[in-house]
Amino acid sequence: MALSKPPALHPGDAVRLVAPAGPFERDVFEAGLAVLSRRYKPRYDEGLFAKDRYLAGDDAHRLAQLDQAFRDPDARAVFCVRGGYGAMRLLPKLNIAGWPLKAFVGFSDVTALHAAFQCAGRVTVHAPVLTQLARVPTAHAERLFSLLESSRPPERLTGARPLVAGTAEGTLVGGNLSVLTRLLGTPYLPPLDGAILLVEDVGERPYRLDRMWTHLKLAGVLDRLAGLALGEFTGCEEKDGSVTSLEVLEGLARETGLPCAHGFPVGHGDVNAAVPLGARSRLDATSGTLDFLEGAVA
Repeated sequence: MALSKPPALHPGDAVRLVAPAGPFERDVFEAGLAVLSRRYKPRYDEGLFAKDRYLAGDDAHRLAQLDQAFRDPDARAVFCVRGGYGAMRLLPKLNIAGWPLKAFVGFSDVTALHAAFQCAGRVTVHAPVLTQLARVPTAHAERLFSLLESSRPPERLTGARPLVAGTAEGTLVGGNLSVLTRLLGTPYLPPLDGAILLVEDVGERPYRLDRMWTHLKLAGVLDRLAGLALGEFTGCEEKDGSVTSLEVLEGLARETGLPCAHGFPVGHGDVNAAVPLGARSRLDATSGTLDFLEGAVA
């Protein structure tokens, strides 16, 4: 069943900024704000800069930010400022069904919110958070804006390395591997039957990647998928280690027998291509490409 899509944006539209997870530095915020402001009219208040330990304010504060952003009648989209940690703490109190359809943008810890939106039947946008926006190539910022402003499918992703040959077609789900595995056993894991799972991560050593992947396997997740699209695994190498993260992932992927390619430009590095989660996609692992059969907006 097709998921619901928000209305397309136009240059100059008002958008809301939220910090549903960790706090952030003002300088990287201002740099990302400058990029976004050249296209849209970002709206926020000083509450955005709240700090509570490792969170951008307490749970009630961050939840209220999300609620106000989606209920703002003038804002056409909601952009997350940063990942970090904290989004999954909000899941039990989200009122997605009561929110109007709006484009929702972010990645990393925001994976928890993407998953909740997919469970609620909505397409969202896995893309740079505001604090990453100033350091990604201009072409990737333009890809995000184009994805938000057109119902056409975004351009295919290329350049991935085949790990297991084959093709698969299904709904694109996923995001950050570490966050996704924390949703196992909860009602917030997105629909996975026949899906293409896209995952990326940062700072997780090879044995930890093995542990998270094995968790997915033991939970029966891999048996339900149609294919695997692996993004970037940044800073995941063990100093003087005898095995690389790619070697571990390749071995694990081959065990599944699912079509799988590694190295799509999605993740915590200097590139992070915007993709529509919840949209139909086609993975050609043999050629290392990921095509999108629909866009993120209506």
